Amino acid sequence: MGKTDRTDKKKNKKNFRTSIRFQFALIFTALMAGVVVLCIALCGLFLQQYYISNKTKLLKDVYRNTLMNGNISEYSTDTFEESMRHLSHDSNISLLIVGSDSEIVYSSADRMGMDRIMMHLFGFLLDKEGEPASDRTIEVADSYVIRRSYGMDGGNLEMVGRLNNNDSFILYTPLESIQESTNYAIRFFAMIGCIGTVIGGIIIYCVTRSVTKPILQLSEISKRMVDLDFDARYTGKKMDEIGLLGDNMNLLSESLEHSISDLKTANLELQRDIEKKEKLDEMRRDFIAGISHELKTPIALISGYAEGLKEGISDDPESRDFYLDVILDEASKMDRMVKNLLILNQLESGDEMITLERFDIAELIDGFLLGARFLPDQDEISVSFEHEGPVYVWGDEFRAEQVFTNFYSNAVHYCKETASGEKYIRILTALRGDVQRISIFNTGDPIPEESLERLWDKFYKVDKARSRAYGGSGVGLSIVKAIQDSLHQGYGVINHDNGVEFWFELSAK
Repeated sequence: MGKTDRTDKKKNKKNFRTSIRFQFALIFTALMAGVVVLCIALCGLFLQQYYISNKTKLLKDVYRNTLMNGNISEYSTDTFEESMRHLSHDSNISLLIVGSDSEIVYSSADRMGMDRIMMHLFGFLLDKEGEPASDRTIEVADSYVIRRSYGMDGGNLEMVGRLNNNDSFILYTPLESIQESTNYAIRFFAMIGCIGTVIGGIIIYCVTRSVTKPILQLSEISKRMVDLDFDARYTGKKMDEIGLLGDNMNLLSESLEHSISDLKTANLELQRDIEKKEKLDEMRRDFIAGISHELKTPIALISGYAEGLKEGISDDPESRDFYLDVILDEASKMDRMVKNLLILNQLESGDEMITLERFDIAELIDGFLLGARFLPDQDEISVSFEHEGPVYVWGDEFRAEQVFTNFYSNAVHYCKETASGEKYIRILTALRGDVQRISIFNTGDPIPEESLERLWDKFYKVDKARSRAYGGSGVGLSIVKAIQDSLHQGYGVINHDNGVEFWFELSAK
């Protein structure tokens, strides 16, 4: 049990690692981490230069917009003062202007560091670098120089030059905090980036459930389709690519269901055709074998008696008439057997058309008994058929007469006296639900139990000697079976102590 649990845990862990949700979250986290690292690296390399570049542009804008066309009378105006205050407050830029007499004309800076600023300005005026090892020139123009100065406090970014009125100026902004600010910015960005990456990964993992859920549903549908279960349908409502895939999956499921249904139908029809062909082949073989066997005896008799007549074995007229009677009788038997076999073959192959109509079976039986009354009279058999009024049934009247004729002929030829000396045939009709049963009973010997099932086989005879005597071919009951099977109605035989009862049924409604 423990081993199974460990196996299930390993399997679930593997499924988790290979799931699309986990892969989405992992890809997003790796991408965000890469972006954060790249941004930190770019900040470390270019943030300080970017800062200096923007400060340089700002100094040039102040020079062009404020100082280029200025004169000493403007330095003390309220507008100029207000402008410089905003500049100092917003951009931390200070201005120092010195006249040609080396006197300070205007200063927006405090007195701290003024001496060093003055030295930088005078160094420019005297065309000297002043601490050349620690200065770096950024841009040189006709009327100004932009450079970076280094010092203990981090240095300044300075624009030094002359105005149109020959006054000297220096615009500067301290750079003492840029490196520290860059370090703080990098650390803060790294911290925020890491937190954002983790939170973003968790959010992506949760949000992608809405994407993976329909995918899992489609996976389950495809799995059921593999098992030929086409009842599953995609029920998503989103009109995105997954929704389009789900609709196509539903169409595929319906198409496969129809195709498999058509294939099964075609397969069933093919199987039926094969079975029908096999049945026809078997019937053909049985027909040939049976008719060959049945015709062998009459053909031999006809041939023998015909040769006897030809050779003049007996010259008296009575013998010749006997020979001719045998030949005619055997030919008649052969004719009846061939006709019955043709009828049976048509019925079993399905080529015979069955016409259903409503008729009075009692009237049919009465008419037959009247026409065939000489048959039982020859053997002193009493026949009884009692019924009250018409007995209507649905069936093929001609085929129903054939069934009754076969049963009645058997009853006449196999009827015997009972121990009490009775010898009779009794015909009955009985309504059983929706069917009318017609039964023909004759006194005589019961049919052996081992022969009951084979009675309906072609050419089967219980008593071959007696069948031969009255011209039976063993086909009559096979015809009964074929007719009743074509009508989907019952038939059968019942042994009694004093005789045998054959019955068949026809629909009463």
